[in-house]
Amino acid sequence: MGNSFGKLFRITTYGESHGQAIGVVIDGCPAGLEIDQETIQHQLDRRKPGQSRITTQRKESDEFQIVSGIFEGKSTGTPISMIIWNKDARSKDYSHIAEKFRPSHADFTYQEKYGIRDYRGGGRSSARETAARVAAGAIAMQLLKEHNIGISSYVSQVGSLKLELPYQQLDLNAIEDNIVRCPHRETAEAMIELIETTRKQGDSIGGVITGVLTGVPAGLGEPVFEKLHAQLGGAMLGINAVKGFEYGSGFEGVSMKGSQHNDEFERQGDRIVTKTNYSGGIQGGISNGQDIYFRVAFKPVATIMKDQQSIDQKGAPTVVKGRGRHDPCVVPRAVPIVDAMAALVLADSLLLNKSIRL
Repeated sequence: MGNSFGKLFRITTYGESHGQAIGVVIDGCPAGLEIDQETIQHQLDRRKPGQSRITTQRKESDEFQIVSGIFEGKSTGTPISMIIWNKDARSKDYSHIAEKFRPSHADFTYQEKYGIRDYRGGGRSSARETAARVAAGAIAMQLLKEHNIGISSYVSQVGSLKLELPYQQLDLNAIEDNIVRCPHRETAEAMIELIETTRKQGDSIGGVITGVLTGVPAGLGEPVFEKLHAQLGGAMLGINAVKGFEYGSGFEGVSMKGSQHNDEFERQGDRIVTKTNYSGGIQGGISNGQDIYFRVAFKPVATIMKDQQSIDQKGAPTVVKGRGRHDPCVVPRAVPIVDAMAALVLADSLLLNKSIRL
């Protein structure tokens, strides 16, 4: 029913924004993987609310508990279950929209699909659910680390303010040096100022996250319906508020000719590489061993502190008043979510590839 992701490395998340807890069950993690719980907590801390002045002020420690699947610090090959208790939910902040449809939220569509909805913070449609994905992704990252595969994501645009430098010219170790998670100090400062100004206006603003996957071996992905870029695109488009995905040259590639866009092959030592990488590390739906890079577009957060016209469940006109605690811009906290979803795709692809070739 849309609550699970992956084939061999498969996760199922559960819980609602204002329920007792959220969590995840991971099935298919290979036995014997050393699990560093501090790494899992670190990734959750990067996503948790209340971490800076430009994020929602909901206070959740997002401390997790491992319920099963780990023994003496290693995975046992059985399902790994993790749970995160909700501690700072304020359901009363949402009582005023119990029968109203908030513009650009999932209120109306959930009501139409199920005939019932949890209006407290959006219930299952809330981005709170992504904490479970981040916890699972942190384990996937540890599996990928065993294969020297690295994942880095950073904020490359807020509103119309863009970081024009390509990732090759940036120090990706500086992503965590500021609260907006942009590895370019001057651009980061301007982004922070823009987000703060937008927040003070009672409004919200969108942005873009760039992802970079390094050390990915050639051969991951499938040639037809399960292309690697399709899997990555589906993973990213499944994140709350995402409106677009592109990889490699993306939409800019349409302005080039084939003679400019084609990535010519050459040999470097014992490796076959490409001179350029407009393909974004994927050709024919399969990784070619070069860096995989992509961009994910996030819309402005739907909840704003301004009155908006809407209708209620009876179809009568009404006014929706913004209340509660919300991010003025989602991208700073979405960076670890992008990391997690990329890790889940690669972990699954890695295991699938091992299953078809001796």
